[in-house]
Amino acid sequence: MGLLDQLRTAREKLDAKDLPGALAIYDEVLAVGGDRADVLTTISGDLGSTGHATEIVEYVAPRYDAVRHGPAAGLNVLQAYLAIREAEAAQHMLDILFSLNRPDLEERLYGFSNAVSELFLQGESMVASVGPAHGEGPPEATTKVSIVTVSKPVWFYGLEPLADRILPKKKGKLRRIAFTQLGLPDAYSDLGAAMRAPEDELGRLSRALPAWFSEVFFYSPLYDPAAAIAIVDQADGSRLPVIFLADWSAEHIRQLVDTTSESLDYAVTGTLRHRAGDYELSLRVWEVKKFRERKQFIARWTPATADAELSRLCSEVCQYMECAPEPGTSELAFAAPISPRAWLNTLGASLDLFLAAKGIFPKSVLPAIDVLAADAAKFAAESPAASLAWLSFARRCREAGLPEGTRPSRLHESPLVKEAAELP
Repeated sequence: MGLLDQLRTAREKLDAKDLPGALAIYDEVLAVGGDRADVLTTISGDLGSTGHATEIVEYVAPRYDAVRHGPAAGLNVLQAYLAIREAEAAQHMLDILFSLNRPDLEERLYGFSNAVSELFLQGESMVASVGPAHGEGPPEATTKVSIVTVSKPVWFYGLEPLADRILPKKKGKLRRIAFTQLGLPDAYSDLGAAMRAPEDELGRLSRALPAWFSEVFFYSPLYDPAAAIAIVDQADGSRLPVIFLADWSAEHIRQLVDTTSESLDYAVTGTLRHRAGDYELSLRVWEVKKFRERKQFIARWTPATADAELSRLCSEVCQYMECAPEPGTSELAFAAPISPRAWLNTLGASLDLFLAAKGIFPKSVLPAIDVLAADAAKFAAESPAASLAWLSFARRCREAGLPEGTRPSRLHESPLVKEAAELP
C-alpha cells in the first residue's frame, strides 16, 4: 500500500473515531515519508479537521521545517498550538512563518498574531482550577470537565406527554449544530469561588444564550441543535458548573463530538464581556469537519438596548445559517419573545433547576429563583411557549422545594397550555 493510500485509510479511521488506529498508520508513514511536505500537510490537516490538536503537536511539529516544507503544514501546527493554548510555542511558529516573507500570507498571519496576543493576555488556562474551599483540607487530586448537552427546549422537559403536539416534525437529513457555553474573560478575580457561589448574571447568560439559540434552531426544519455546557466532576464525587475564561478550544469541541452519537456539522462558540453596564457578545461559527471558522458575529448592548440588539443578533445568525421556523410542523406556533433579555432569565433559571433535579448542579449554586420568577411570570401570557416555560419553571420549583415566586396574572389561552397545566 502506497503512502497516499495509507493516509486515506488513516483519515477513514479518524472519521470513525479510531484515533489509535490512525496514529499507528501515521507512525508507519512518517518513518518513510516524514520529510515530505505533502505528508506533513495531509496529516496535520486531517488531525486538525477532526479535532486532534495535541497529536499535531506530537507528530508533525517536531518534523516541520518552514524552508523545506512550506507554509501549509506550519499553519496547521500554529492553529494546533492556539487550540491547546500554548502561547509561547504559537508565537515561535508565527515568527517562523513570518520569516518566509510571503506577501500572500501576511493578512492571515496578522490575524493569527492577534489571536496569539489575546492568548497571552488571557493566560494559558481556559477553565478555572477548582480546589477545596478555604479551610476544607488539602487540594483536590483530580478534576474532570464533562460536557452535558440539552437537545430540546429546556422548558419542554416534563411535558413529554404532549411531545407530539409541542415538538416539530422533521424529515430528511438534518444539519447538526451545537451552541456551546460562553467564555467569560476577566469576569472574576477568584474563579474557584465563583464556581461555588450562587450563579450570577454572567454565569446565567453564559448558559442561557446557547440554550436560546438552540431553541430557535430547534423549530427550523433544517436543524438538529443542542446546547452544550460543562461541569467539573471533582475527585470527591461532587460537581460544579464550569466557568470558562475564553471560548471553547478544539479540544473541548473534540470532546463534544466524541460524546455525540452522530456527526456534528457546526459548533458555535463565543465569549461574553461586561464592563460598567456595557455588554459585548462575540460568537464564532465553526465548520466542524474542516475545523474552519466560517463567520463571526458581534453584539453590544446596555440594559436599555438589550432587547433590540439581542433580537438583531438572533436574526443575523438565523439569516446566515438559513434557519427559519416552518409553520404547521407542530401545534405550537413558536415565535420570537417580546423581550429576549427577560426570556434569557427564564431559560437560565429553568436550565439551572433542570440540571439540579438531575443531580448535575448542586442546589447551592442556584440563584435567587424568586427574583427570576418575575420575568417568567411577566411575559407568560405572550405566547404558548412562554406559558409552557412558566408551567415547567413552577413545577421544577415545587419539586425542588423552592418558592415559585410571582405568579402570572393569566396564561395564554391555547388548548395546549390548558392541557399542560393539568399535567401532574
